[in-house]
Amino acid sequence: MTDTTLDLGPQTRVIARLAEGVREEQLAAPTPCPGCAVRSMLGHVLGLSVAFRDAARKDLGAMTDSAPDVAASGLGPGWRAELPKVLDELADAWRDPAAWTGMTRAGGVDLPGAVAAAVAVDELVIHGWDLARATGQPYEPDPAALRVSHDFLYAAAEDPSRGGGIFGPVVPVPDEAPLLDRAVGLSGRDPGWRP
Repeated sequence: MTDTTLDLGPQTRVIARLAEGVREEQLAAPTPCPGCAVRSMLGHVLGLSVAFRDAARKDLGAMTDSAPDVAASGLGPGWRAELPKVLDELADAWRDPAAWTGMTRAGGVDLPGAVAAAVAVDELVIHGWDLARATGQPYEPDPAALRVSHDFLYAAAEDPSRGGGIFGPVVPVPDEAPLLDRAVGLSGRDPGWRP
């Protein structure tokens, strides 16, 4: 992905709306990510938003050096105010054309800026689906972000050095299925998952 015109804002707003719709009693509910409750998924989204914001800014440090651990992600008491703020900062950081150039780091991995952006978009699209499914909310990702996520996951699944999907073995989905279902399958999730 080298298109510096992609605005992450529409997808970050989708995530913010989903998070706003999470009820307190749903925080312990399971998500499609094995062993990960809604609380942990929200903590992971918060952490990855900070990490990819910093990666866009080339502000490398503890957040960009840490490998993600979804199940161990913490969620503080102020998350309802903090998450939308960090999501806005994430989108704003990637509006700077310099974010897309040169090298950066995320998850302890050095990678080109444009690749880091694709990873961030993919994380937002797939984890948005996770949150929506786990909490029974409708989910319509930003169409441009969904296309980037699908293409990123498709390329990763085709790379024999990765051994399949980014998040787990690819779940076969018919070619005629909606693009979101195909992306979800490529991520290693079953598009038919229900709590």
